[in-house]
Amino acid sequence: MRLARPLEKLIRELEKLPGIGPKSAQRLALHILRQPAVEVRELARALVEAREKTFPCSRCGNLTEIDPCWICTDPQRDESIICVVEQASDVMAVERANYQGKYYVLNQNPRLMDSGSLEELNLQGLLNFIKGGRVQEIILATNPTIDGELTARYIARVVKSFGVRITRLAHGLPVGGDLEYTDELTLRRALEGRREI
Repeated sequence: MRLARPLEKLIRELEKLPGIGPKSAQRLALHILRQPAVEVRELARALVEAREKTFPCSRCGNLTEIDPCWICTDPQRDESIICVVEQASDVMAVERANYQGKYYVLNQNPRLMDSGSLEELNLQGLLNFIKGGRVQEIILATNPTIDGELTARYIARVVKSFGVRITRLAHGLPVGGDLEYTDELTLRRALEGRREI
């Protein structure tokens, strides 16, 4: 079936989003076309504004519109605990579990197939947090995958000499899953049951 070219282009662009297949992209595109023009313009503006005004925090790597981010500057946050996650979406997931410490976002997904990818991790910001002298515990909250486990073990080796407590989220998280899609109760229990490695 032949579609209008602008509609085809919209569907192709939506298919590029994670978790959006051809049918979902088509449904979204048709939904967008049914909306009032003013709402479509607002959506377009929100997309452009988010892309142009959101960037990684220079301290922790979380996505922000101010530098340093609101988590890094919040005096109510516990500076003695740093939760290391792979992506900013993992910060959103951990926040839902009412975690009150600070974060370090790797903004990378190391893959076993990429030789040397672990050595290329940017850990300087994490080391700066530790060298600041307030950090007592590092929670390694990488995804419960083989790559995530190897990443956690590598980071533990790098920071072990600093004498801080190093913990890993407790089991209960599904192996092969992503923190972003974990329910709040499972994540809260995993945070409470974290263990030293």
